[in-house]
Amino acid sequence: MTRAERREQLIDVARSLFAERGPDGTSVEEIAAHAGVSKPVVYEHFGGKEGLYAVVVDREVRRLHDAIRAALTTPRAGARRLIVLGTLALLDYIDANSDGFAIISRGSSATSAEGSFATILSDVANRTEDLLAAEFTKSQFDPALAPMYAQMLVGLVALTGQWWLDHRENGLDKDVVAAHVVNLAWNGMRHLEIDPMLKRPGPVVVVPAASSSAD
Repeated sequence: MTRAERREQLIDVARSLFAERGPDGTSVEEIAAHAGVSKPVVYEHFGGKEGLYAVVVDREVRRLHDAIRAALTTPRAGARRLIVLGTLALLDYIDANSDGFAIISRGSSATSAEGSFATILSDVANRTEDLLAAEFTKSQFDPALAPMYAQMLVGLVALTGQWWLDHRENGLDKDVVAAHVVNLAWNGMRHLEIDPMLKRPGPVVVVPAASSSAD
């Protein structure tokens, strides 16, 4: 192998191991053994496991980020179309790169504040704010609330994607998942109340049982 080919081989081997076991559960010895090389070769190319892991994560982050950004910047796409494209961009990436998604979402879910996946979601939410603000203005809904709703929408898609990664073996088709995500996101948006009020349930009233004649 050339030096470049060996580097790519080590990245591919490490990617599979990191996805299965995480960085803490993967050793340089295992990476070298799976690649059929000695440990010094791994150190020569990446300086160690941490350097190799950083390269793997950076590649996956850029791949997913570019896919979602391309979807959200599609020319002349309406709001619903952008939701469809954004949802499919994530699900397409998961479908084609399940190992990569497992790596970047490990320890950094849609509900975390740190990590590679959280950074991507934050950027997507920022880009979604303008889309929602425009829709809110049309429906006379307060556009100042767009940032909060952007977080809701992105969280909906991201958490569903993470769930689907673990349930694809049940035969749930990607397009079916996307259709239901868009159904909830879009049809819910169409019927937003201008000033929603939360109705809390009242206290439970316990009616004493009637006294028996034996009392």
